[in-house]
Amino acid sequence: MNACCNSVMKQIYFVIQTIIEMIDQIEEVDLEKRPSVNKHSIGELLSHMATICEADLLISDQKSSEEMERYYSGKRLENKNQIKNELLANVHQLQARYSSLSECELFEKTTSYWGVTYTRFEWLVEILSHLYHHRGQLHAILVHYYKKELTVSLFE
Repeated sequence: MNACCNSVMKQIYFVIQTIIEMIDQIEEVDLEKRPSVNKHSIGELLSHMATICEADLLISDQKSSEEMERYYSGKRLENKNQIKNELLANVHQLQARYSSLSECELFEKTTSYWGVTYTRFEWLVEILSHLYHHRGQLHAILVHYYKKELTVSLFE
């Protein structure tokens, strides 16, 4: 794997590990909590986070809006173990995929169904950013809204 990809993957694994640490510090009943009426519950947010590595990889493979809707509708994660297993399976899939890319393929440009174009390396950075974004949301919800005392280091 390209050295830059290795560095990004290291950070992706770190953020996944810290998400799992947060999941381990909440109860199953917390998954149903919804801090805002029209926003995702904690469980829905975690389910979305669990699919990011796979879903964003599919988007980078130029899947259509309809294909992505089918993908998302087929994902039903109902408990902490399912969410953690999905997180781990999808990050391993992402690493396997990027490990198989040649240097030329890494800088091939692909376009999402909404029209944004990135190289495959840029998509990998986007996946990292996406994970950090939602991890920050989760942390803020748990700490500031639900007053959880989390013991997780968000940065190395």
